[in-house]
Amino acid sequence: MKKVTILVPEMAVAAAVVDPRYMFTAVNDFFKSSGHRPFFDVKTVGLAREVELNDGLVSIHTDFLLKDVDKADLIIIPAISGDIDVAISRNAAFYPWIVEQYQKGAEVASLCIGAFLLASTGLLDGKSCSTHWLFANEFRARFPEVQLADDRVITHQKGLYSSGGASTYWNLLLYLVEKYTTREMAIIASKFFLLDIEKNSQLPFSVFKGQKDHGDTLMLAVQDYIEKNYANRLTVDAIADKFGVGRRTFERRFKKVTANTVVEYIQRVKIEAAKKQLETGRKTVSEVMYDVGYTDPKAFRDIFKRIAGLSPVDYSNRYN
Repeated sequence: MKKVTILVPEMAVAAAVVDPRYMFTAVNDFFKSSGHRPFFDVKTVGLAREVELNDGLVSIHTDFLLKDVDKADLIIIPAISGDIDVAISRNAAFYPWIVEQYQKGAEVASLCIGAFLLASTGLLDGKSCSTHWLFANEFRARFPEVQLADDRVITHQKGLYSSGGASTYWNLLLYLVEKYTTREMAIIASKFFLLDIEKNSQLPFSVFKGQKDHGDTLMLAVQDYIEKNYANRLTVDAIADKFGVGRRTFERRFKKVTANTVVEYIQRVKIEAAKKQLETGRKTVSEVMYDVGYTDPKAFRDIFKRIAGLSPVDYSNRYN
C-alpha cells in the first residue's frame, strides 16, 4: 500500500486537509467494491495531536505526530490561509522532515498556496511550480529561484507536484490517483466527484492586477499611464520618451519590477479590459476589440487566447 501522509499545518485550509483524505479513501472504496485490496494507507500528521483551524471553528485530530512518522510515499501539503509570513514561520518544523522524506524517495504535492510551504523547504529551487494566480506576484518576489507557472493547474517535476488556485487541487488529486493507480480509476473518481479530468489551465479564471508592490515610483507612474491609456496606440519608444528614460534601461527596469516586458504588460492590461467588457456588456467581440485598441481581429483573438486561455467568443459565452 502507498503511504499517503496528509500534513495538518497551522493555519491550513480545513477543506484542503479533508478533501485529499476523502479522495484517496474513496479510491480505496472503489478498489474494495471491485474485489481488490485498498491501495492507499492514508494518515493525517501534525505537530500536535489536535490542530485548531479557522479561528477555532474547526479542530482536526491527527493520526500521528510528525516525529513518529518514519516513512511516507506521498506527502500532501494543504493550502494555507491568513498571513503567509506567519504561516511559514509557524510551520517551520515541517520543512526538515519534508526534505528528509523526499531524499528517501517520497514524493511531495502542494495544494494551492500550500506552495509557499513547499517552496520554503528549498526543494523547488530551480524547478517549476503552480499556485493560486492571485498570489503569483508575492510568490515570485519571495521565491525568485522558483520558476512559477502561474497559468498551469498542475505542475510536476522530479517528484514534486503543485496545483493552481482553490478547487483546482482536485485536479491534482485526480492526477495523482491516475499516476499511482490507473487511468480507469481516475476516470471513476472524476465521475464520482463530478470533476473535469482534463482541466489544465487557470488562465480563464485569473485577473491581471500587475506587480505594484516594488517601490519604483517611476515604473509605477508608467504602469498607471498604461492602465489609463490602454485604448490608445502605445509603443515602448513613445512611453520611454514620455518618461525620459532610454529604451534599453526602461525595458530592463520595467521587466525587473513587474516580471513582464513592456509589450506584455500593455497586452495584459488591454486583454483584462476586454475581459471585463465581455463579462458585463452587450458589445460584440469586434466592438470590444476596437475599444481596447486593437484593429486586427486575428491578432486580437490570438493574444486574447494566449492570455485568457479562451477565445474572445468562448470567454463571452462562459462569463456573460
